[in-house]
Amino acid sequence: MSAFLDTDILIYAAAQQDSRSAVARDLLRRRCMISVQVLNEFAAVAHRRLGKPWGEINRALGAIRALCPPPLPITLDAHRLALRIAERTGYRFYDSLILASALEGGCGTVYSEDMQHGQRIENALTIVNPFRDRS
Repeated sequence: MSAFLDTDILIYAAAQQDSRSAVARDLLRRRCMISVQVLNEFAAVAHRRLGKPWGEINRALGAIRALCPPPLPITLDAHRLALRIAERTGYRFYDSLILASALEGGCGTVYSEDMQHGQRIENALTIVNPFRDRS
C-alpha cells in the first residue's frame, strides 16, 4: 500500500536547519502520495510563517511534484468522508480532509507529526509520526 504525506512533512523537508529535515526528505524520496490540499497548505505556510519568497516556493513545489505521484484532487466524496472523520475523531476539518484523501488514494499509512501516532482511521489507514522516536 502507498503512503501519504501530511503538509508538515513537506515543510520539514524544505527546512534548512531542522533536526527533522533528513527524515522528511527520506519520506519525500519514497514517492509518497500527496493532495492538492497539501500543496496549497505548503505554499501558505512557507510564505506566511517561514517568510519564503514566491519564487523559492514555486521551485520547492516543482521539486515536490517531481518526486511524488500526481497530487490527488479534493473530491466531493473526500469532503463527505472528512466530515465523518472529523465527527468521529475530533480532528480539525482540514486534518480530516488529509486523512480522507489518503483513504481515497488507497493509502495504508499517513505520515504526520500533528495527529495521534498509531491511530487507525476507517480500519484502513494508520497515522505514523516519523519523528516520534527521535530526540
